Amino acid sequence: MSELVTGEAVALELRPAKLPSRALAVLLDLVAAVTVYVVVTIALLAATASLDQAAQTAISLAVFLLLLVGVPIAVETLSHGRSLGKMACGLRVVRDDGGPIRFRHALVRGLIGVIEILMTMGVVACIASLVSSRGRRLGDVFAGTLVVRERLPVGPVDSVPPPPPWLAGRFAGLDLSAVPDGLWLAVRQYLTRMRQLDPQVGHAMAERLAADLADRTGAPVPQGVPAAAYLAAVVQERQARDARRAFGHGVGGAAFMGGGPDGASGPADAYAPPPVPRAAPPTAYPSVPAAPSHPAGSSHPSVPSGPATPGVPATPVSPSPAAERPSTGFVPPA
Repeated sequence: MSELVTGEAVALELRPAKLPSRALAVLLDLVAAVTVYVVVTIALLAATASLDQAAQTAISLAVFLLLLVGVPIAVETLSHGRSLGKMACGLRVVRDDGGPIRFRHALVRGLIGVIEILMTMGVVACIASLVSSRGRRLGDVFAGTLVVRERLPVGPVDSVPPPPPWLAGRFAGLDLSAVPDGLWLAVRQYLTRMRQLDPQVGHAMAERLAADLADRTGAPVPQGVPAAAYLAAVVQERQARDARRAFGHGVGGAAFMGGGPDGASGPADAYAPPPVPRAAPPTAYPSVPAAPSHPAGSSHPSVPSGPATPGVPATPVSPSPAAERPSTGFVPPA
């Protein structure tokens, strides 16, 4: 990566194109230009057959300069640094400050390219590109330009590793409203790439990010907690809050993940089936008493003791008013 500083003092990290990709782009441009030159030359020879040799030579030289020098300069100017070969290889010519090139940049590159590419068969351009730390040829040095890669290989995106289990829910009370999005992005990029970093460099970066995050939240990093584990736990807390805001309707993180505050499964899961309503508890004082089911001889007040008289229906004894309704403390008048 090459760090370029723009006029607004913004550092840009660009990946300069190396010699193989640049050579392939130049080769494609030359093949296209030579093909067009041969076709145009044959057409002009057929059209100017009646002219003398000097006129034909002058026309051929003018066509050569136009197709192999003028057309590439015009194409790079109009396309802001992307010729046919560079578009095929994913390259672009930019200024030293990262901005798009103009006509003067393309003109200097094209004129010097005639010497270092066409006249020397590319030997001077290859040597200059190998010597330069950013792969620049002489035309780029004099024009103040740089060829960079536009299409970078995309690898598999790593997920953020989870924090240790003993840190789950420990930072539920942090105020994360003052943390900017840029810091969240930096923390996430570090967590996804920390296995690819040098251990010392990764530890220093984690310490710096943890200090910045602690300054934003107003709470210091707990003693004995590694910086990387602290970052992972805080990022998980933020993700849990975003998920609760979107699906959990303000329920705690443990309840959203399937457990309530007391450890039991709570109703906060948005995809859980609706809870089954519980049966209503029986009324302490029913308005209609149940049928008596006590055996004969029982001392229950609602069932008469002794054997029942055959042929005579038994008269049920109604419960007393006090047992039928609860006492309210109001005595009706006599």
